[in-house]
Amino acid sequence: MESKIREQESIPTSKVQRAAKFIKTGAKVGGNYVKHYAKKVVNPSLTKENLHNENANDIYNSLSELKGSALKVAQMMSMDKNILPRAYQDKFTMAQYSAPPLSYPLVVKTFQKYFGQSPEGLFESFTKSAVNAASIGQVHQATIDGKKLAVKIQYPGVADSVSSDLKLVRPFALRLLNMNEKELDHYMEEVEEKLLEETDYKLEVARSKEISSACAHIANLNFPSYYEELSSERVITMDWIDGLHIKEWLEQKNPSQKDRNKIGQALWDFYHHQVHNLKQVHADPHPGNFIIQNDGKLGIIDFGCVKVIPEDFYQGYFSLIKRDLLINEEELNQIFYGLEFISDKDTEEEKGYFKGVFKEMISLLGKPFHVETFDFADDSYFEQIFQLGDRISNEKMFKKSRQARGSRHGLYINRTYFGIYNLLNQLQANIKTTKPDWLK
Repeated sequence: MESKIREQESIPTSKVQRAAKFIKTGAKVGGNYVKHYAKKVVNPSLTKENLHNENANDIYNSLSELKGSALKVAQMMSMDKNILPRAYQDKFTMAQYSAPPLSYPLVVKTFQKYFGQSPEGLFESFTKSAVNAASIGQVHQATIDGKKLAVKIQYPGVADSVSSDLKLVRPFALRLLNMNEKELDHYMEEVEEKLLEETDYKLEVARSKEISSACAHIANLNFPSYYEELSSERVITMDWIDGLHIKEWLEQKNPSQKDRNKIGQALWDFYHHQVHNLKQVHADPHPGNFIIQNDGKLGIIDFGCVKVIPEDFYQGYFSLIKRDLLINEEELNQIFYGLEFISDKDTEEEKGYFKGVFKEMISLLGKPFHVETFDFADDSYFEQIFQLGDRISNEKMFKKSRQARGSRHGLYINRTYFGIYNLLNQLQANIKTTKPDWLK
């Protein structure tokens, strides 16, 4: 592997340039399918593995150059291990850590626009190359008075291209996610709203300060300080947090079970407090947003994606997680209507089917809440989740459904819990699953 990632000199920012890139990628993917079926005529036993690898490569390379929402959607899809062939998961996971960074002249241009001077005018030192490049921005290291800082710079054009990019990414998403159009459109609105918020760095700084202050009492967590005078709509300056990402920490440190449990518990406690007490949550729990420090604390470094949880959604969703669902049929129906799992357009048969499916799904997701401690090293639990997802997505009733299922608020809450569970599984952590009193 090259030691230095090739830097990008420019990003296609106009709608026409970005659309052209998508069309070119679509043509490549189409060509890959044609090649695959031609080979299959000669060799009928050929699997789709090679096709998936080629498509994943072409799509990821294209999205990496475009940056922004398109790459973010790939990153989100890679977190849900249940919806994509492995080739896409592996490739798209790279969006969590490494996209090709922008060259320094483009960084200077952003600083000139928002601060009227170059980074050297603001900081004592500033790395010309990015130390980390992801979907919406890249990070440089800087110093002031000897203090190490992380400076996150948003890619040019990202904020302006969210809506048009999502329209362009739609055909890929439909094909890869095996969703019907109504379902996809129902959720795209929520994704668009969140992505637009993620491009507003002033909002991110405000939320970062608010949530980190509200969670400061939680053991074994650490948050950076944010510097508003060195931040703007497209630049955020915060403390640099030294340490390792979860994957590196597991590989390099070979931590004891006690240390894994300590980090896992801090993660669970952090999310518990946000969901049940603050009713707003850091809804982007991918590994790139967490750093394990040398003192064994968990550093939280990115509050770009925060989901505010409406009270009525919260009450309905978590009441279904109760171990003994002692709710009468009438109340249960109200909850299912409120969470948009069923509607008046459904036949009685459909209502019965979807109520059963979502009860099963939520009770499985709620398993860690039903016990005092839960061992996330239990791979059979995750296998059950994947099998249920597979089974449902292939059932006739689900496939022919004429409407989207589930409130759009559920998209980021489900994503948050899947994300936390996956991280705890990577950590192989066994933790005390605290829950609010009314849920016990």
